[in-house]
Amino acid sequence: LQLVESGGGLVQPGGSLRLSCVASGFPLESYGIGWFRQVQGKEREGVSCISASGATKTYADSVKGRFTISRINSKNTVYLQMDSLKPEDTSIYYCAAGPMTGRCDSQLYVRWGQGTQVTVSS
Repeated sequence: LQLVESGGGLVQPGGSLRLSCVASGFPLESYGIGWFRQVQGKEREGVSCISASGATKTYADSVKGRFTISRINSKNTVYLQMDSLKPEDTSIYYCAAGPMTGRCDSQLYVRWGQGTQVTVSS
């Protein structure tokens, strides 16, 4: 039972990346999915979360208007489209499975991926 993130990398400020989170061993449609990020030495931050149905989406104020979360349950996949990236978006990004409501509280998330590094730098 695992989640695997991909799509991270090095990008210049203003650029875009699309992160993917693929679930195996369990039906993703039964869970809300969250994207979180953490820089070493700092607290984990909720970036964006989506409910099991996809109807409810939440975003951190720091990424509103720049990031878009979506999911395709038939593919067991959740995406995070990141546009207009800034150096302060540099972090390890994790996806996690949690409550069906998609409430964006990391303590409610029970299955975590290994993370993917995003670096925004010129």
